[in-house]
Amino acid sequence: MMVSTKGRYALRVMIDLAEHRARGYVPLKEIAARQEISEKYLESILKTLVHNHFLQGVRGKGGGYRLTRPPEQYTVGSILRLTEGSLSTVACLEPGARACPRMAECPTYPLWSRLDRMVGSYLDGVTLADLVPKPGAGNDYVI
Repeated sequence: MMVSTKGRYALRVMIDLAEHRARGYVPLKEIAARQEISEKYLESILKTLVHNHFLQGVRGKGGGYRLTRPPEQYTVGSILRLTEGSLSTVACLEPGARACPRMAECPTYPLWSRLDRMVGSYLDGVTLADLVPKPGAGNDYVI
């Protein structure tokens, strides 16, 4: 499994919006500048997130994007599955994949199956709230 640029950027955008949620709607231009993502590419990612009700968007003055739920209610797994389509490590474990005729005697199937469960469980156990930088984080170093 390799997470694409789209998946990584979507996660960064969601963390950015969680971090700035007190401001209400955050303009696309500000998100793009902070995350160093082209506005055009960011628009396509945001469109997917809005279409799937992860974000709400408003056009015009005072518009922008915001989370539809508290950061604690979004998991990294749900964001990556939405943008990546799947987190499966091998084709036979993809959602909706045809049953492999060798599955019953495949010596590696249990390995891949367990790895998929471990990855899914881990990513579903991390929320946006876990990833939002804490105020003053990293500023408490004393010599």
